Amino acid sequence: MFNVLTGSFKSIVNKIRFQDDASSLKKATTELRKSLLKSDVHHKTTKELVGAIELETKQNGIGQDNFLKSLQSQLTNILTTSGNQGFVYASTPLTTILMTGLQGSGKTTTTGKLALYLKQKKKKVLIAAGDLQRLAAVEQLKQIGAQIEVDVYFDDNETNPVKIALGAKQKAQAEQYDVLLLDTAGRLAIDDELMSQLEDVKKAVTPNEIFYVADSLTGHDATKTATSFKEKIGIDGVILTKFDGDTKGGVALSIAHQVEVPLRFVGTGEKMPDLEVFIPERIVSRLMGAGDIEGLAEKTSAVIDEKKAKEVSKKIKKGEFNFNDFLDQLEMMKKLGSMKSIMGMIPGMSQMAGKLGDMDLENSGEIVRIKALISSMTHKERETPSIINPSRKRRLAKGAGLSEVQVNKILKQFKNAAKMAKKLSGKGGKGMQQMLSQMGGAGAGMPPGLGR
Repeated sequence: MFNVLTGSFKSIVNKIRFQDDASSLKKATTELRKSLLKSDVHHKTTKELVGAIELETKQNGIGQDNFLKSLQSQLTNILTTSGNQGFVYASTPLTTILMTGLQGSGKTTTTGKLALYLKQKKKKVLIAAGDLQRLAAVEQLKQIGAQIEVDVYFDDNETNPVKIALGAKQKAQAEQYDVLLLDTAGRLAIDDELMSQLEDVKKAVTPNEIFYVADSLTGHDATKTATSFKEKIGIDGVILTKFDGDTKGGVALSIAHQVEVPLRFVGTGEKMPDLEVFIPERIVSRLMGAGDIEGLAEKTSAVIDEKKAKEVSKKIKKGEFNFNDFLDQLEMMKKLGSMKSIMGMIPGMSQMAGKLGDMDLENSGEIVRIKALISSMTHKERETPSIINPSRKRRLAKGAGLSEVQVNKILKQFKNAAKMAKKLSGKGGKGMQQMLSQMGGAGAGMPPGLGR
């Protein structure tokens, strides 16, 4: 997320040596203007942003620190639009949300991600499969619903999206659901038929809010289509998808400034948990390379069993961390979402996040080998890895389809990582930062035993 812009800001600060004069500031703003335009920020947004930064820096006194402070404050101003943040519930149930967007924007997947986000908030959610235009849309939602264990309303015999919407709302009200998410039809481009259909659904169910799902990879087109949807049917918020991809990040600034509708969420990966509330101050913090510790804490608290976490922490301190604990930790990491999105929240780790790609904690070669090895272990071997002697290793290698060399490597990695975790457990955050900086590679931030 924002890798291009973040890198550009660092380059500007490092390249320009401020002499507390107007020429230094001019060089900085010229470089900034180029970086913003290169990152798909709308030219009007760029002009206003650079002008505001230049004026504020002059007022506070030209210098590197004041330039950075102005950059941070003005970015926050641009991204802060009047309206709701995140998800806002109706004063009385039911909260009905209309999900809109063009085909290929990730609208249906985002509907599932939002449902999971709400489920983790202890809400009872119903998804309505109202996209009857795309052949696989209904089936896709059924699969997503099964995956995240959220109910999906559909009617394979109905061809009228308005009747689907009304049927879903009737069910949601009768069965006391907290939230109804209505997936709607998309098109490859905006047309009158699409807008007319959306207007009919809107009139029928009177949603509390309408979300427009925009593909951040489309750059300026995302801003144009969001504007069209706002003018034709009215939208209350934008969800940006594919924000972890090869996006330049400028589309977020452009939508907030040009469309004047709040960005509500961003999709930060392909996995279902990869959806984050868009909070301007936190986004700017990440944009400036300072991470988002508060956001990371919220993300982890939603999926981590606090009691179990304390138990594991005690076992690590005592040197009793075993393979059963490891599997539990791996399951927890999967629920957090992609490693790339997690690393992007850690101060100073955003550049590493860009190098990670979409690391798959479930299907990577090393994870598959480790799981195969653990599956071949007896209960006692999982609980007490120290009893695994050469004869046991030979049996495990055969059962897991691994070589003895691979078995020895995994056991050694696990032993070393458990030792490091025990050593750092008494040092608090400083120790963890030290470990991350020492690892400096794709193994950072993974459960004990997954270093390279």
